[in-house]
Amino acid sequence: MDLKTAQNLAVDVADIYAARFDVPRSSEWTLLKLSEEVGELTGAWLQSVGQSRGAADLSAVSDEFADVLGFLLVFAAREGIDPAAALSQKWGAYLPEREAPSS
Repeated sequence: MDLKTAQNLAVDVADIYAARFDVPRSSEWTLLKLSEEVGELTGAWLQSVGQSRGAADLSAVSDEFADVLGFLLVFAAREGIDPAAALSQKWGAYLPEREAPSS
């Protein structure tokens, strides 16, 4: 699945969630939910490596990662941010110049 398809899926699911639980479809709510999900990802990972009480495996970490990614993509959509372009502009600036292939 490409990033745009993933973003569309995330927005569609977030809209279903918002309607079902009567939550606002706002950037503010989405960013707060993203923060909550990052905490859940951290907790699941800590459990999976034995640094927290309880037990979690990598499937729990993967599920929480999916929630973080989903809400991050929803936030980007709400704010009109193209995730691929933003990543390329910010992180791509640190890549060394690539040499042109020799002919």
